[in-house]
Amino acid sequence: MWLIVGLGNPGERYARTRHNIGFRSVETLAERYGLTFRNQRANSEIAEGNIRGQRVALVKPQTYMNLSGQAVSALRNWYKIDPARELLVIYDDLDLPFAKLRLRERGSAGTHNGMRSIVGQLGTTEFPRLRVGIGQPPGKMDAADYVLSRFTPEEEAALPDLLARIADAVEVVLGEGLIAAMNRYNPL
Repeated sequence: MWLIVGLGNPGERYARTRHNIGFRSVETLAERYGLTFRNQRANSEIAEGNIRGQRVALVKPQTYMNLSGQAVSALRNWYKIDPARELLVIYDDLDLPFAKLRLRERGSAGTHNGMRSIVGQLGTTEFPRLRVGIGQPPGKMDAADYVLSRFTPEEEAALPDLLARIADAVEVVLGEGLIAAMNRYNPL
């Protein structure tokens, strides 16, 4: 069983913001495979099914970003998964240009509060993650305001292709392994 966790904030107010690219990513996967977010467990919306021969739970924590680790930790225990081998977290990254992807086997949480919460609750940095570039705030705009802002019209127009690439990358992780996906989707 794989937990594919997309980070974001619940509610319509945040639905189209940069910070919710993780939610939109797992929603794209669910749509692609005809899965429905109907299960409520560990303060999360969950869609269960099969992708590329792997049993998966697509997860949207409803804890708000800064407490994402509470949901992920509870689901790790519920599904009895090994985070190093059966967890993939998808989240926005200010340090990558818009639409760039970066898969990693492990790593620090950096400045991302959702990842800090997950690392703190799991007690490890040893789990795969897919960082999705949202770019830097323009001018002197505050980073918190930027991540909670909507994409520009040009970026929004590019999102369908980006979300399809994210879904493709997750499929490769599940079907061929993380290293194969890293080789195919990480920028040179």
